[in-house]
Amino acid sequence: MHASNSWLTRPFREPATRLFLGILLAALALVTLLNLALPAQHPLHVSTYTVTLLGKYLSYALLAVAVDLVWGYLGILSLGHGAFFALGGYAMGMYLMRQIGDRGVYGDPLLPDFMVFLDWDALPWYWLGFDMAWFAFLMVMLVPGLLALVFGFLAFRSRVTGVYLSIITQALTFALMLAFFRNEMGFGGNNGLTDFKELLGFDLRSDATRLGLFLATGMALAVGYVLCRAIVASKLGRVCVATRDAEARTRFLGYRVERFQLFVFVVSAMLAGVAGALYVPQVGIINPGEFSPIFSIEIVLWVALGGRATLYGAVIGAILVNYAKTVFTGVMPDAWLFALGGMFVLVTVLLPKGIAGLLAYRLRRRPSTRPSSPESPAPREVSA
Repeated sequence: MHASNSWLTRPFREPATRLFLGILLAALALVTLLNLALPAQHPLHVSTYTVTLLGKYLSYALLAVAVDLVWGYLGILSLGHGAFFALGGYAMGMYLMRQIGDRGVYGDPLLPDFMVFLDWDALPWYWLGFDMAWFAFLMVMLVPGLLALVFGFLAFRSRVTGVYLSIITQALTFALMLAFFRNEMGFGGNNGLTDFKELLGFDLRSDATRLGLFLATGMALAVGYVLCRAIVASKLGRVCVATRDAEARTRFLGYRVERFQLFVFVVSAMLAGVAGALYVPQVGIINPGEFSPIFSIEIVLWVALGGRATLYGAVIGAILVNYAKTVFTGVMPDAWLFALGGMFVLVTVLLPKGIAGLLAYRLRRRPSTRPSSPESPAPREVSA
């Protein structure tokens, strides 16, 4: 019992974790206060639109933390985490669509509207159970986790590593995107799932529900961050870092490296699925575009910009890049991809350890600042 408590409470003893959680919780409280306490005409009022936008950023931040867990601490450059994110989103979308069907708005109360349009006469077997919230929320984690378990077992058992593993993860994502584009799959085809009305009986269009989703996403990010920090601060995390830096030596010492890789990969996939599930009700749609390999590559850019093997750096990178995307696509939509590429080149050249590395360097330069708890050693090189 004592060992278990020590494993769970160790992250809270780290100054970096306490600082991150403090900033996150303070931001959640501040946004809530500015949204509820101030009138809409006040210059400091945070509108519901902004709350929803911030909630989307936080779901992306959780996804970035999941990618940093496998890339920063295992050295596995996954270009397929967009697939786990999208699968979690589709599981949530299926539940939300069943809430529409139960009203009988589109004829058969058991069929979503797009199935009625395509003349389907029965609900596919894999849609059964998604009218129940507990089942849908379980599938949010189980479906991405099961796919990661099967894929990871085959890949790690065969000792596929480096660029070959990255290519395979990207191929998996691309194959799923092509499959979900087909109307015969029963997931809405090109249009995907949209026009959601309720979540757990709450109106998704109401301001209170939007604020609740924002707070739920922030709390999920806090829990996901602490979970990942607990993993990397444990013996499991030390083995992961050893595997990242010298896999052959780690195997020689007697560790079953593939088991450690598989466990962390599955945990990361499940976190990505949760991020996707929180993303969907806030943006109001999920379609095969979320499987796009370009999106998975963009996630890697978030982590690289924020700083690998730090976790909090992934959060910083995800929020900054997506905020910049919001601004650029509104002002110069055609220039966003060029801006993103230029940003990545500048960070690679000027900040090889990302923004988190720059912050750590500045703190070390201050003579009055005591060193914080040791982080995982920085990767010696970028695995691809």
